[in-house]
Amino acid sequence: MLDIAILLVVLGLIIATTQIWSNRKKADTGISPERSGQDLGIKPLHEFNWEAVVPHQFRPFKPIYYITMALKSATPSDLIVIDRNYLSRIRERQATMAEHEKHTLGCIPPGVDAVKEVYSYLVGDYLPTRYPSLFERDDKSFRNRVTGDCLPLLPPDDPIAALRSLGKTVEDDMFFLRETPDGHQCTAFVCCCPSGFDPAAKIGKLLKDIHGPVPSYEKIGASMERFFSRLEVGKSVSRINWSVTTNPGLFNVSGNHVNEGDQVEVDMDIDIEKTSVRMELQTLTRMPRTRAILFSFKTYLYPIQDIKAEGLGPDLADAIEGLKTGNAPGMWVYKGGIRWGKSVCKYLRS
Repeated sequence: MLDIAILLVVLGLIIATTQIWSNRKKADTGISPERSGQDLGIKPLHEFNWEAVVPHQFRPFKPIYYITMALKSATPSDLIVIDRNYLSRIRERQATMAEHEKHTLGCIPPGVDAVKEVYSYLVGDYLPTRYPSLFERDDKSFRNRVTGDCLPLLPPDDPIAALRSLGKTVEDDMFFLRETPDGHQCTAFVCCCPSGFDPAAKIGKLLKDIHGPVPSYEKIGASMERFFSRLEVGKSVSRINWSVTTNPGLFNVSGNHVNEGDQVEVDMDIDIEKTSVRMELQTLTRMPRTRAILFSFKTYLYPIQDIKAEGLGPDLADAIEGLKTGNAPGMWVYKGGIRWGKSVCKYLRS
């Protein structure tokens, strides 16, 4: 009898230790099975039919360009936007990551915990709560009903594996930032839609160095740093960034921007059918545990033929020429207007 009692005690200790370790592991990664996504301010979209959702039609065209932060308040629910392009974009992202891994995925040691926190938040809380008809989870795994993919609920130890899983689950690109005495530093990224820059060249850099090529960035750089430092959990913000591209590809590490010293063909002829307005819906989110800043963005492409058909050709032409004016006239060259501006404006006004 004594042997049986000792055995029961040992088994009890093993079970208790296992439970404690499991709970601690979940706490370390931000996963809490008792916590409801709605407690985090996430509003569910029940019976959401992603195939019927038309992509947002942003038209932020103004005749004079001013470099400003132009931030708008957003809710935790607004973090990830899904529409009818979801599946095709996810497939394209998987192919891009496979072909260009070094340019689409990156992490340095200070970013590992932030990557794990965001992974846990998205697969454990946000996606199953916001889009319950698309994503589901149990105590161990997360399932994407659209793609059929299953992911572990706990983040992989390898941050690149975690980033790759995020990259094939949502179409938003993500950069992870941490505050340092010298400013905010990029510590990790998953980016399949770079517009004229190499994401791998940004890892480890400070905001001021990342934006070094951007004309007149010094006018908003200090304000950005202060705002990032003050951003609160649950108080996300968003903004729209736009440009014109003559390259229909989403993955573009060079060519969309003109930097100092580049050889430029001025007033070049363009293929209207390959020319689009490229917009990014950018969001800033403070993570509660690591205090990291998640900078995420969803990319939209609008053929300029569609813009013209809507009757907005003159408005877009004015906005393009407005890049020369305002408080950042260098944007005309930087955004490539010196190459395609004349041809695009002529078409839009014809």
